[in-house]
Amino acid sequence: MTFVVTDNCIRCKYTDCVEVCPVDCFYEGPNFLVINPDECIDCALCEPECPAEAILSEDELSEDQKVFLEINDELSQVWPNITEKKDPLPDAEEWDGQPNKIEFLDRS
Repeated sequence: MTFVVTDNCIRCKYTDCVEVCPVDCFYEGPNFLVINPDECIDCALCEPECPAEAILSEDELSEDQKVFLEINDELSQVWPNITEKKDPLPDAEEWDGQPNKIEFLDRS
């Protein structure tokens, strides 16, 4: 099992979760964070730290969120590792809670 960053992180990118991860399994893209599923030890420390409630256990994913397991795996292979908290994106509060943000995911 692993924890998965889902679509509510897109265009918010709060990094509170990164600080508590004992295995540094978070990776950072331009407007989204991901968890490397092979590195996650399923400790659950990150989930309550996310102000956007964007981190879920793999077994809690709804059918439409299951695509994020693959996205987390794929992007954690190419994005740089992040181990320290940073400021969220400038308009994070405006985007927090907006539905269907996957179209805004910047994979670069």
